[in-house]
Amino acid sequence: MTASSRALSVRLFTAMLHTQELLACYLGVRLGLYEALAKAPATPDELAARAGIAPRYAREWLEQQAVAGFLTVEDALAGDRSRCYALPPEHAVVLLSSGSPLSMVSLTTLPLGGVAAALPSLLEAFRTGEGVPDDVYGDDWRAGHSGANRALFTHFLPGWLTSVLPSLHARLSSAPALIADVGCGAGWAAIALASAYPLATVHGFDLDEPILADAERNAAEAGVSSRVTFEAADAATVSGSYDLVCVFDTLHEMSRPVPVLSACRALRAEDGVALVLDARVAPRFTAPGDEIERFQYGTSVLHCLPACLAGEDSAGTGTVMRPDTVRRYARAAGFADARELPIGDRFHRLYELV
Repeated sequence: MTASSRALSVRLFTAMLHTQELLACYLGVRLGLYEALAKAPATPDELAARAGIAPRYAREWLEQQAVAGFLTVEDALAGDRSRCYALPPEHAVVLLSSGSPLSMVSLTTLPLGGVAAALPSLLEAFRTGEGVPDDVYGDDWRAGHSGANRALFTHFLPGWLTSVLPSLHARLSSAPALIADVGCGAGWAAIALASAYPLATVHGFDLDEPILADAERNAAEAGVSSRVTFEAADAATVSGSYDLVCVFDTLHEMSRPVPVLSACRALRAEDGVALVLDARVAPRFTAPGDEIERFQYGTSVLHCLPACLAGEDSAGTGTVMRPDTVRRYARAAGFADARELPIGDRFHRLYELV
């Protein structure tokens, strides 16, 4: 046995262990167990009653979570049913759904609920070369993907515009403006922009009608629904003249990215700005890669490439859309270039289409 084979064996065991713990977290999220514990510490019977689950399962899950270090236990030597378990505040921010950048709830549901449901279809797609529509990944993927971007848009997007596009920031701040969010998903970017720029009106467009219902609810809860609208529409069928046109974290999944960018060019006002936010990947293929590259490739293999290939005449882009590819798509759509803006994010690049 070589050192290399031993190291890979240990790595895969660790990955299996982490997968098991992630699956147990999935149960905690989907069954509302963390939310129940956030109200007060509980014994197994108390958690079972509070969350509406079977007491024996409650006990096993609580013990597993304490052994994994996610929960604390008041007295480990107490009887099985009398031990009291708590969700520490510093762990609650990670394990409860919120707009915090530290919340991992959405990333917990993405690979498990979403990809697990699609695995039979993925096996067939790899054999046939066909795609796997987003509907196959179900609500867990839809909610997980939108939730994963919530903190990004809420906490960072307005600051990026202020720092790297000060003239656009001044324009949106000083006068009424129109913003188009193409591929808006659950609406978090539209909501963040409307919240940051009270004089702006934001129109979100997406082909996924169920996610638009979530977007409308999110906008209402954020108090910006009077200035944010959502429409199930292809960008190519939309008309208007927008001060800002955005395609945020979705271009790589689109089957026909060049026509989408052409539509964005048509929607952009003569002196308007068009922005694309997408995955930060290495400028060229390098193996082995770092953790970010591994994450992006894993996401591409399991979802983004199959989803992209589900459409007609697909470009087959996938998550690993390198900067040269973005520039090629932009030029084919009639832009002069795609200029990368220095936002300093580990997972994303922001491009201005010029």
